[in-house]
Amino acid sequence: MHTVAILLSAFVLSFVALLAFIWSQRTGLFDRSSKGAEVIFASGEIGRVEEPAAAPAAQGSLQGAIDTAGAGHATRADADELAERARADASTAPLVFFMFCCAIAWLLVASAAGLTASIKLHEPDWLVQQAWLTFGRIRTIHLNAVAYGWAPMAGLGIAMFVIPRLLKTPLLGARFAFVGAVFWNAALIAGLGSIAAGINDGLEWLEIPWQIGILFAVGGALIALPLVFTLVNRRVEHLYVSVWYMACALFWLPVLFVVAKMPGLHQGVQQAAMNWWFGHNVLGLFYTPLALASVYYFLPKVIGRPIQSYNLSLLGFWGLAFFYGQVGGHHLIGGPVPEWMITLSIVQSMMMIIPVAAFTVNQYQTLQGRLSALRWSPTLRFIGVGGLMYTASSVQGSFEALRSMNAVTHFTHYTVAHAHLGLYGFVSFVFFGAMYFVMPRITAREWPYPWLITAHFWLVSGGFALYFVSLTTAGWLQGVAMLDAARPFMDSVAVTLPYLKGRSLGGAFMVLGHIVFAVHFVTLALGFGPNRDQPALFRHLFRKAATA
Repeated sequence: MHTVAILLSAFVLSFVALLAFIWSQRTGLFDRSSKGAEVIFASGEIGRVEEPAAAPAAQGSLQGAIDTAGAGHATRADADELAERARADASTAPLVFFMFCCAIAWLLVASAAGLTASIKLHEPDWLVQQAWLTFGRIRTIHLNAVAYGWAPMAGLGIAMFVIPRLLKTPLLGARFAFVGAVFWNAALIAGLGSIAAGINDGLEWLEIPWQIGILFAVGGALIALPLVFTLVNRRVEHLYVSVWYMACALFWLPVLFVVAKMPGLHQGVQQAAMNWWFGHNVLGLFYTPLALASVYYFLPKVIGRPIQSYNLSLLGFWGLAFFYGQVGGHHLIGGPVPEWMITLSIVQSMMMIIPVAAFTVNQYQTLQGRLSALRWSPTLRFIGVGGLMYTASSVQGSFEALRSMNAVTHFTHYTVAHAHLGLYGFVSFVFFGAMYFVMPRITAREWPYPWLITAHFWLVSGGFALYFVSLTTAGWLQGVAMLDAARPFMDSVAVTLPYLKGRSLGGAFMVLGHIVFAVHFVTLALGFGPNRDQPALFRHLFRKAATA
């Protein structure tokens, strides 16, 4: 079949399928209830804010801002539903707390390794006495500590908290997830140790040897079991869109990982194609769904208002599922792979604008007239910025896939900046915000020092802005220099040095923000600091369920 015919057929089928989906949502063909976006609220709860990360005074100001915006007038919320939610929170508390502790630990490890690797780019003779501290190893340790430590532990912990709430069912089989999390973290410790010793599989995002990867597969399967058990035994008929995202993330990840790590299955050029199929899809089909699910749950919960368009949220989900699977191929432009595969990847990358636009419009319409809530809500501040970064990183990625732009940006620091815009600016910011919401609910304590939350936000926001701008500028200048045949290669290196120092400075602010976050987390967990009123709903029920 001719290449043009293949690409045209793929485009037409995708476009027609989306049109059919949009029509079905407009006519309510698959969504029998027009109240789909309201299921996350108890009866009479719409119009009432829920922001456990804010101090009491800030919660009052937040409620006043929402009342002024006219979100709806809350009545007395159904006591039985609130009690049921408290029991769901209590059933997840020990497991979620353990996962968050692991996430914080790996965040600090990744931060130290990442800052070390960044400094080495402009100070190559720094810390060269030990082989494991060389750039090639310490940078790989940073990547794997983020990809398999911080992000999965935080994202899966959030999923463990949110899904029982949405299904109105206490988490079932939490012990399986505990064992799975232990296996997962043991695998990561062994994997980082093997990388430090110079033993790895030589594929980006897949450096950890496949023998250790077996532990990841077993641990991941055990972590997923409680969510499957809870889903099967749910007490609701309608599945909110956040459940769709989280459930599919848990399905997509093992498929990606098992196929990618199967020993001897991929060779040569096929191995390169598989590498970027996995590398891109683990971001778009695992971290991204977990983060989007968090936005769709926590944003409306904080402001006490359902998302503006439930159909748009479903369009965003199916658009991600339809288009994301093949976008990784644009990393192989110019490589020895079939041209139709590259072109298909470019088409899919551009089509990703559709689900991104659906999410962006939905987020804007939901927050319209309520942006003042960002001033009072720590959760909303992080999640709102994270949502904006999703839009920015996705649109940037779509245009970066075009051959004309790819010729300048590929194999440069520009691509690294783009990757951090997605995994840090979007995913990590959303996870920060969600963790600020969740921790008071599972510990029955307020965050003791609100000013530390503000310090964390501005340190990571300002640091990342400096990091991203510096690295993006360096990458573009580097690409232009490498395309100029009249300039020696070293020009493309020298031109980046001032910006690499800016990157390290920005990274230092980000690391300081992470330390502030970790210290505040430990302070809350140990009960230090001011002992203010407990914010958790039905505190006595929480304690009773936690000891049951």
